[in-house]
Amino acid sequence: TASTPTTMATSRRTLLPQTTTKATSAKDSRRGSLRQNNNFNPRMIFSQIVALQCFHYLILGFIFQINHVVFNTSVTVDRIFSDKYLNLWKPQSWADNTAILISYVIGAVLLAIIVEKSKKCLDFSVTLFLIHFVSCCWYDGMPSSLDWWIVHILGTIVMILLGEYLCSLKELREIPLLDI
Repeated sequence: TASTPTTMATSRRTLLPQTTTKATSAKDSRRGSLRQNNNFNPRMIFSQIVALQCFHYLILGFIFQINHVVFNTSVTVDRIFSDKYLNLWKPQSWADNTAILISYVIGAVLLAIIVEKSKKCLDFSVTLFLIHFVSCCWYDGMPSSLDWWIVHILGTIVMILLGEYLCSLKELREIPLLDI
């Protein structure tokens, strides 16, 4: 069976718009969905990382100020960036250990406010820890105390789990509908 040039041209024209409409209909169906568009936005991610890091250090500084008033500890940047003050076996260090763990718990609340996505909590928490680790290495050298590692890794785990829980609660909250 031989095809004429007109039937081939007609079949080409009908195939071309159908392919285009399928592609655009897939885009349109994604636009109409209730989920947000997951575009990669590096500026937004960078600003969220900076915000979390700044709030982390602000909260740590504030808690160390409270420790200064309550427990008469010295206020120094070493308490944030050095492993000298972290010791799980000395009662004098428990205030600093607790301050760091509280800052990670508050960081989980900040994850729910700033990041808002439970699947991103692991990434942002580990990023916060790694930036803090690099800052500690730059300030005072590699942390050699096992206590430093235990406190910070435990805090990071708490931040991940609690942050995912709080974000999932926020994501699963009912959407209020207007009374019609």
